Amino acid sequence: MKDRIWILLLMMIAVPLAGEFKFYPFDDTFRVSFGTPVFFLFLLWGRRIHPNIAGIFTGVSVFVFRYLLDVGIRDISVEEAVYLHFPAFFYYVMYAFGFHWTRLNERHDQPFMIGLLGVMIELFATLSEMAIRSFLAYQDISLLATRQLVFIAFIRSFFVLGFFNIFKLREAKFAEEEQRRQKEQMLLFISNLYEESVQLKKTMQNAEEITRMCYDFYRRLKSGEKGGRDAQTALQIAGLVHEIKKDNQRIYAGLSELMSSENLQDYMNIEQLGNIMIVSNRRYAESLRKDVSFSLHVEGDHPPYHVYMVLSLINNLLANSVEAIKEEGYVSLHVNRNDQFVEFCVSDNGPGIAPKLKEVIFTEGFTTKFDAAGNPSTGIGLSYVKQTVEKWGGHIRLMDNDKETAFIVELPMNALIEGGLAK
Repeated sequence: MKDRIWILLLMMIAVPLAGEFKFYPFDDTFRVSFGTPVFFLFLLWGRRIHPNIAGIFTGVSVFVFRYLLDVGIRDISVEEAVYLHFPAFFYYVMYAFGFHWTRLNERHDQPFMIGLLGVMIELFATLSEMAIRSFLAYQDISLLATRQLVFIAFIRSFFVLGFFNIFKLREAKFAEEEQRRQKEQMLLFISNLYEESVQLKKTMQNAEEITRMCYDFYRRLKSGEKGGRDAQTALQIAGLVHEIKKDNQRIYAGLSELMSSENLQDYMNIEQLGNIMIVSNRRYAESLRKDVSFSLHVEGDHPPYHVYMVLSLINNLLANSVEAIKEEGYVSLHVNRNDQFVEFCVSDNGPGIAPKLKEVIFTEGFTTKFDAAGNPSTGIGLSYVKQTVEKWGGHIRLMDNDKETAFIVELPMNALIEGGLAK
């Protein structure tokens, strides 16, 4: 409601002021000004305001403004000021009526029709104003004036249309950018879920194995001499682990349903995927207040790849590179096709990895990252990447020197393409 009031007030101020930029093509009473184009633009822009209400309020503001100027500054009599400017009030009311009757705000997808109807509406309103002036002055409307009106209406309407379309194009561009940003965030979100679903599936398998072992242990204890308390404890452990497994199964089913949503694109070309990862990690670096430059290099012909698998694997490596850089540096992603394999190389110029840590960096639970409170991270990032890569028949290796550190992931093509192994 407040927005509508502000737009209406702005219209009531802007139109009278724009109307003072004018010229008189026919006589000393009928003016051609910028008031009409500004009013037309406001009607197209302020779709939530009823045109008839806008026409009445704008007509009143124009009449009052011109009346006060003539009476207060130009020293024109009250009667003459009313005679001169009352037709302007009628003009804006009739213009708004024509705008509403032709439903121009429902034709934003028909710009040429808006222009033509705008010409007709202006002619209708102008002829109505001229008819009132002619009636008051007992003068006829000349045919020459009508021809000139057509020309002026045509120029003003299509000028406003062009200006309005510039706004619409900018609005569409912003909307497209916002949609692209939301899509990137959704893809990254789903890729994280993909990673978590893999870990969850592994946890389910572990829980199943623990359940089996505990139950066997329970049977052995029960058949032994001690029995009793130890056997019941083992049975309770098995029951609790079994509950964990069932909960994980429910969570995994929900994640799987989300991952298979038809509203999300499962396969995408590598350039788009690479740009999504670069953009997201550039934002991540900015959030860490690091000055990191990114580059993407793609070589060879690549089919569309499985979105969430690529994002969950390579985004892990890119995020690690960003975290490894102290204050400023660069991170690069190279994607190269080698026959039936695709190679991803993530490199950075961070401080590198100490020789004694190279043997354990892929170990589950190993981490060198701690938060401000001294709590370690989960340490599953690189271990997840290694396990997933090996699961799909690929391999990962570390290469470093004095200048940069690089992780190279090589995967068979059929693990990533549609109809291949990726699910």
